[in-house]
Formats: sequence, C-alpha cells, structure tokens
Amino acid sequence: MMRSFKLIRVAVVGLSLAWTAPSYAQNFEGLDLSGQSKKKRTTPKKKKPTRKSRADKAKPVPVQEEDADGDAAAASSSEAPTSVSPAETAPAVAPSTPAPTPASPPANTGSMGMGLDLTQEAPKPAAPTMSFDAVDVSGKTADRQRLDVAVSLFKNDEYEKASMAAHELLEDPKLAGLHTEARYVLAKSLYRMGMYHSSLGEFSKILSLGPSTKFFKTSLEWLFFISRKTKNETVILDEIARHANQEFPEKYRNEFRYLLARYHFVRGRALDQVGQPEEADKSFSEVKRLALTIPRTDPFFPRAKYLEGLSSFRNGSRQKDAAAKRANGEMLAAIEAMKEVVRLTRPVPGKTVDQAKMDKSLRELAFMQLARTHYGMQQNRFALFYLGKVERGNTQWLEALFESSWANYRVGQYEQALGSLITLSSPFFREEYFPEALILKAVIYYENCRYRESNIILQDFERTYLPVHDQLEALVKKNMEASEYYSVLSDVQKKNKDGLEKNETDIILERILRLALTDQDLRKTNDSILELEAEMDAFANRADTFKYSELSKSLLEGLKVQRTALISKAGIMAKGKLETELVALKQLLANGLRIKFETTTKEKEFLEEQLKAGGRTAIVKKYKYSVAVQDDQLYWPYEGEYWRDELGTYQYTMTKGCIERDTANRNVQSAEAM
Repeated sequence: MMRSFKLIRVAVVGLSLAWTAPSYAQNFEGLDLSGQSKKKRTTPKKKKPTRKSRADKAKPVPVQEEDADGDAAAASSSEAPTSVSPAETAPAVAPSTPAPTPASPPANTGSMGMGLDLTQEAPKPAAPTMSFDAVDVSGKTADRQRLDVAVSLFKNDEYEKASMAAHELLEDPKLAGLHTEARYVLAKSLYRMGMYHSSLGEFSKILSLGPSTKFFKTSLEWLFFISRKTKNETVILDEIARHANQEFPEKYRNEFRYLLARYHFVRGRALDQVGQPEEADKSFSEVKRLALTIPRTDPFFPRAKYLEGLSSFRNGSRQKDAAAKRANGEMLAAIEAMKEVVRLTRPVPGKTVDQAKMDKSLRELAFMQLARTHYGMQQNRFALFYLGKVERGNTQWLEALFESSWANYRVGQYEQALGSLITLSSPFFREEYFPEALILKAVIYYENCRYRESNIILQDFERTYLPVHDQLEALVKKNMEASEYYSVLSDVQKKNKDGLEKNETDIILERILRLALTDQDLRKTNDSILELEAEMDAFANRADTFKYSELSKSLLEGLKVQRTALISKAGIMAKGKLETELVALKQLLANGLRIKFETTTKEKEFLEEQLKAGGRTAIVKKYKYSVAVQDDQLYWPYEGEYWRDELGTYQYTMTKGCIERDTANRNVQSAEAM
C-alpha cells in the first residue's frame, strides 16, 4: 500500500513538472500565450515611410489610390505614369527576406490552425502552400491579392501578363467590386503595349460609369495621352464631347477646350453638308466661344485661333459679291485670325521637334486660308503674296501652285499661270487630281485666240475625266449603304498596297479615291481605320499566351466594333464628298462644252473675216517677249523633259495671240483696285 502511494506521488510530481515546463511561444490572432518574457527576435527590416509615420501594423493602402496618385504625378508629361513610390502602397509581392514559417500546432489548441512560430532563430524549410478561406496571412483577401499581382506585373513592365491578369478578374462576376480597378489596370497596360484603340475602348467603359466612379477623372486624362499617340485626334472627340460638362484638371483644360472646339467645327461642317445651316451656326458659334477661353500663351491657342478664323470665313462667305465680302466684318475677322496664327507659329529656338513640325504645318494652312480669303474678295495680288509663302515641296505646295494659277490668270500673268500648270502635269504628279487645271489652260489659250490648242486641251480633258464622271455617277446612283461607299475605296487602297494588277475600272476608281481623300476629315478618318487595322494585325506578333487568350478574342471583337463605326462614319463622308465632286465635275464638263462652243464660234467668225478680206486678215499676232531673268536665276529652255529641282519654276512664254498684253483682263484689274 505504501509502495503504491509512493508511485502515485512520483507520478503527480512528474506531471506537475511537465505542466510547469516552458513551451515554444505560439501567437494566436496577435496574442502571445506562452506566459514567458519575449525574447529578442530577428525580423525583416521595414523601409521608413516617406509620407507619414505608420503604426506597427498599418492598414494596406488600396491599389486604386496608387493608380490615381501615379497618374496625377505624371500628368504633365506626354505619356502616362510608369511607376509609383513603394511608400504609397502596400507591396504586391512578398519582401525579399523570408518570412517565418508556420509552426505545427498542437492537436488540441483550438486555434483553427492559425498559430505562427516567431521564436526560432533559423527559418525552417518552406512549408507547402496553404490557403485559408476567410483570412490571409498578408492581411488581404485572396481576391485583392490577385489584383495586386496584376498591378505588380504592370509596374514590372510585363504588360501582356498584367492585362491578362486584369482580364481574368473582369471575367469573374463574383468580383464585381474589383472590376473597375481591374479594367483601369487593363486599359493602362494596353496603352503601354501600343494598342491605343483597344485602350480607348476600355477607358470609355470606365467613363460610361459616370463621374462618381473613382477612376473617372484619371481616365479623362488618359484620353489626352491617347489623342497624342494616334494619327487622328478626332477618334476621341466624341468621347470628349460626351463629358463636356465635367471639370477637367487645370493642366488639361486648354487642350480639352481646343478638342471640344474641333468637335463642334467638324459637327458644323457636317450639318452644313446635310442642309441644316441654323444648327451649323450654333456649332460654329461654340467654336469661336471656346477659342476665346484659351490664353494666348498656351500651345493650343494657335490651333484654336485657326478654327476660329475658319468659322468666321464660313460666315463671311455667304456674301455673294467681292465688294460685300471686302466690307464684311466676318471676313475681316477671318483675316486677322489667320495673321495671328502666322505670327504665333514663327520658327523660333526652344521648341520641341514635334511642336516645330506642328507649327510649320499650321503656318502653311494659315497662309493658304489667307490667300483664299483675299482671292474671294478679288484681291488677287494679296492672294499671290500669301501663296508664295508656301514652301516648295511641303504638303500644301501643289495646291498653292494650282490656286496661284487662277490668281495669275486674273491679273493677266499668263506665263506664270501656264508655268505652274506645267508643274502640275509633270510625270511626278500624274496621279494627282486637278481636273480644273486643264479647263484653266484651255481658257487661257482661248482668250489668246489660240483656238486649235484650246480644242486639243478640251479633248484631252474629256478623254481623261469623262470616264471618271461616268463611274462616279454610277457609284452615287447605286444608293448603297454608307459603309459600302468606303469599301469600294478601301479595295482600291488594298490593291495599291499589295501591288496587284489593275484594270481600267480600277484606274478610274483610283482617281476617285484620290478625289475623295482630298477631304481632310475623310482622310484623317481613313488614317484611323488603317491604324486600327494595323493594331488588329499586330495580334499575330504577340506571344502565344496572349495571342490565343480570351482577352485577345475580346479585344479583337471590340476593335471590330470600332472599325465598323469608323467605316460607317467614313462612308457617310465619302458619299457626301463624291456627290459634291460629281456636281463639280458635271459643271467642269459643261464649262468645257461651253468653251468648245465658243471656240468653234470664234473660229467660224475668224474664217468668215478671212474670206471677206481675201485671206489677208491675221487675228493672231506675234508677241514681244524677253527671256531675261533675275540675277539669282538662270534661263534654261524647256525641251519636254522634267527635272525635280526645276518643278515650280517654269514660265510658259506666250509667243503669239490676239490681245494687247498691257490691257489683258483690264476689267478684273479694275475690280481689284476698287
């Protein structure tokens, strides 16, 4: 009995020692239950916050704050932001120092398997990945971690992976609360990949959610980035106009005003074409109002001023006669606006390459518009002065040569007029569309009693442009859908691009294509369509994981929708342009017939006078002329061959005719002096 009691006593003492022995520390929900004093531990060092001090356990900053701040920080640059300071957000990836591994919990702890052993000096081998339904060891939900992964990939310039990760979140309807942030990451990634039209589509979806959306303002800013990257800024005009009542950031406000003015200008022109001048007046008034809100020192002021000048010219052109135009306030305002554009776009040092190029193009357009305004007011020598300012070889040079031919004709300078027409008819510009040039040439020969030459020129005109007229009339009479008109022109472009053989009809359609693309808005829309198609073709050059992903399929479908909308828009423009040019070509053909009739009548009168005079009457006389040139010029006889460095310098000497050279076009000159 005594022995049994001693054994029991030993057992009780042993159990007491076992219970009172120190055990490894275990943390449950942040509480240390070991009952012992804390030992010194080695933990990863944390970077000191750059903006504000944080508590030992700070709440992670949401990812969307990072994006919004980052966009605002880089908004002054031409591109979107690329990175954000780590201090602004919780890191999306684990620190480089390995975190302590979870300890194996006792069977009966009741801790739900969430204890962490932080007492051991040396880390144990990495345990298998464990997932927990409700709690994540980083303090974030698994869904938020997935979004952080997409953000981290974006920061690391892995844009394809970032876009696919964001798209996976968008495809999960259970994550609707993260969809806006995910779409924002997707839109930015697509921009960085150079897929600007796809990026525009995603930003448009964010903007459609309304101004209360967290990323609404920053998405508006990205529209400006996209407008600078695409060939045609008008692709975003509809989106800009849709949010015209919103408050834009100060640094983009003037750019927004210019783009909105351009939207109203394009809209006003379209309303004029469909016969709604009252509505068009409202749009052009809005153009002028918006132009006045941009400071003169702003880079967008010259472009807005140019639109203001065009709007004033449109209003003043309603006056029928030249005298009324010269006295019209709108026409005078148009002249002053264009002069201001010329002053502001002078080449000065300090401009960027892109800004200098843009200013040069705008300056050239302003000179052309000044010339047209003065020509409409019958101030022909002023028109010649401004046309001479267009530099040789620039975009508007051929148009300036053609218009200067008419101005020279008006003041009786036939040599200069015919010389410019020689340049236009050279093999270098054989494919350009200037049908009126042949009519002008025939008129000059007719006025100098060179009837036979005039008839030959008119025959050449009919042989060249009558088939174009017939094909154009057939196209317009088909009454096709608007998109089909563009498809006809697009087929010609593709044949030219692929170098395919063209039949006679294709050659005529090619002329019609060039005719249609003389419309600036149509040409820009056509450029946008070609750019969008190039973006669609670029999918083939992407990595297979991206190329065959669901995201690619979705983006291609979106691009097809954009392409369809642009083609419909371009088709409407093309149809309107073709109808306008058909009317103009009919008028030119009618003028040609009228000149031919007058020529035949004059020839008949000439023959009758010769018969009466016994063949001794000579209407055509030799002109006195000189081949003297200025000191910095060299006279070189033209022998039927063209040299590129001679283009634009030709003068055609009229050696014979029937008019007195000093009285040529006296009526026009008198009107000009009024």
